[in-house]
Amino acid sequence: MSTSIAYEDAVDLLDGDHKLVQKLFIHYQALREFGAPAADRQMLAQRICAALTIHTQIEEEIFYPAVRKATGDDALLDHAEQEHQEAKDLIARIQGTSPADEGYDDCVKQLAEAVMAHVMEERERVFLQARYSPLDLRGLAVKLYERKHELKSAAGGMPELPVEKTPEQIEEHA
Repeated sequence: MSTSIAYEDAVDLLDGDHKLVQKLFIHYQALREFGAPAADRQMLAQRICAALTIHTQIEEEIFYPAVRKATGDDALLDHAEQEHQEAKDLIARIQGTSPADEGYDDCVKQLAEAVMAHVMEERERVFLQARYSPLDLRGLAVKLYERKHELKSAAGGMPELPVEKTPEQIEEHA
């Protein structure tokens, strides 16, 4: 039995991840600006890191090899993998420190900037090449979706998000 998913194709699924992480980064920045408790910022940073870890893994295991085979553009995909390594290094730094440590918020900000630069490049180059290649992007979406859910299950699900608070509620607890 085939899996039915709510995405048009592989590019749509991967870009959906990009949009979700972008929203999480915006939420993190708001928490930071309003002086939210360190525990709330850490919960959100853990969620961001978990989402990015799964996303990069499915791209590297499934999407990039398929695009590489279909397009033969090794340089483009090597560059994308280098950007993934930069994100992985920042994720490791975030996970290895406490939100009370100096530089924690700046590291999350660096990750946001690196990820958003990668996303723009991926949308403009990798996704475009994938769309113009003979790849079965619909079939690839199912493989990506299934692997993504395997990884989430193996990790015990995604970390909780902090309870949303208004700026006034954040200031009351600061």
